[in-house]
Amino acid sequence: MNKDRATFAKRQREVEKKRKIDQKKTALVYCENQFGSVDGKTAAALVRHSEIYTVVGVIDSSLAGKDAGEELGEEKRGIPIFANLDDALSKLSEIPNCYIYGKAPLETYISAEERFLILEAMEKGMDIINGLHQFFSEDSEFVKMAAQNNIQIKDIRKPPQLKDLHVFTGQISKVNVPVIAVLGTDCACGKMTTAVELNKTLNNHGIKSVLVATGQTSLMQGARYGVSTDALISQFMIGEIENSVIQAFDNESPDIILVEGQSAVSHPAFISSLGILKGSMPDGIILQHPPARKFRCDFPHLAMPTVESEIKLIEAISQARVMAITLSHENLADEDILKVIAEYEKQFQLPTTDVLSHGCQKLVQTLFNHFPKLNPNFERENLNFFLDGQLELATR
Repeated sequence: MNKDRATFAKRQREVEKKRKIDQKKTALVYCENQFGSVDGKTAAALVRHSEIYTVVGVIDSSLAGKDAGEELGEEKRGIPIFANLDDALSKLSEIPNCYIYGKAPLETYISAEERFLILEAMEKGMDIINGLHQFFSEDSEFVKMAAQNNIQIKDIRKPPQLKDLHVFTGQISKVNVPVIAVLGTDCACGKMTTAVELNKTLNNHGIKSVLVATGQTSLMQGARYGVSTDALISQFMIGEIENSVIQAFDNESPDIILVEGQSAVSHPAFISSLGILKGSMPDGIILQHPPARKFRCDFPHLAMPTVESEIKLIEAISQARVMAITLSHENLADEDILKVIAEYEKQFQLPTTDVLSHGCQKLVQTLFNHFPKLNPNFERENLNFFLDGQLELATR
């Protein structure tokens, strides 16, 4: 009987996956001179995963002719990198539905050249998906061009209207399933990737997990709950995060809720992590860290914090404890990753892994250990299949 249920559940997931694929819009992602770098994280994330868009190409003239997956150090994905918009449209079989601005720079405004490309994409009939703080839907030239070509502009970071914003209420206390925050020691270090991979793994194997987004990229990937926290008035940040968690709990009846982290609690330039800790009131924390990074992303004069100092700071602010460490393998060879994993597990006595290289097995087992009620939901057939798959991944 259990085997029949597991088979049925697997078929249902496959049907739902196919339905989502059929409904996806095709997208061309702009990431000139930044694909594979920290400021190209939005493009990289969309190449790896999106429930909304099928990425058909990336624009980056410095990598033209290469495969996007391979340029991320991963498997070939059949997503070509083009030199420019004309190159892409001349080689693709049809004009994509959407043009996505796939960079996440510190700069507030796009360049004149980037502006011209967006207008050209509009003329070709492509919807514009924008993750910047510069709202294209408030730009008179963009609005006029969009109307002329009957296309849409979607500003992902644009916050709700004032009447729709929430302040903290304390209703988060009614959430009676584990809430896990995936925090980090810096910006662009893999927090979202770890959260997405863990969310997929749990759902694929019978545990209903909901991811609450806190940044523009995960919202582009298809997260149903959440808000871009860095675009909010500070008065409402904590309340909006709390409301997103409550909505996920009320609407989805999940077994577990994962909350995407932003920047770092210790980072002097950003406050989102504090809002996430306060608003989501997590029951546990996974800490993401790039061991080879010496200075903070985009701040070459600011040294990286240590894992130890970040854990102390997080646990001084939150009642939750760090339960696992996850790694970004940037600038690390495979043997270096394994060495760091062994060192951290010995030093911190915490499960440590790199989910892109070694999967989510350690994280799932850690969740079982801390929250035993999750275990019965993970059916025996799923567990065996999961362990076999993770073993195969780890031995590649």
